[in-house]
Amino acid sequence: MTFSDVTASVGAWVLENGHRTLLTVTGGRFPKKLLGMQTIELHTVGRTSGRRRSTMLTAPIFEPDRIVVIASKGGHSDNPDWYKNLSATPGVEVTVDESTTAWTAHTANAQEKAELWPVAVMANPGYDGYQSKTDRDIPVVVLTPRN
Repeated sequence: MTFSDVTASVGAWVLENGHRTLLTVTGGRFPKKLLGMQTIELHTVGRTSGRRRSTMLTAPIFEPDRIVVIASKGGHSDNPDWYKNLSATPGVEVTVDESTTAWTAHTANAQEKAELWPVAVMANPGYDGYQSKTDRDIPVVVLTPRN
């Protein structure tokens, strides 16, 4: 693990746990948005444990029929665990404002990513910085409602 990976992992941990703490302390009232992006809690099924796993994320695109999240992990050389989990089991749940709904996840193909990446970077220019820090192609994940 490189120094860059360590700092990305620590940063991701601080953001995740800091966000959860703020939500707990404020009774879920803050922060509903970070950097202008909707905050969501993504629930996946652990690919090895089979247990429900949850992570706090920001969605640069948040629409009634589509949520887009970026598997950046701060530019770490490896994909985040939540991404590995939804790749194995694409049926996920999303909690926003204490309401949990079922969604299906897929990794954007090259054409979708070419459309979505610039929109995500407009919402958070840091995504381009994360991409420049890693050799991996950072996945863009599209969530659509599951009936």
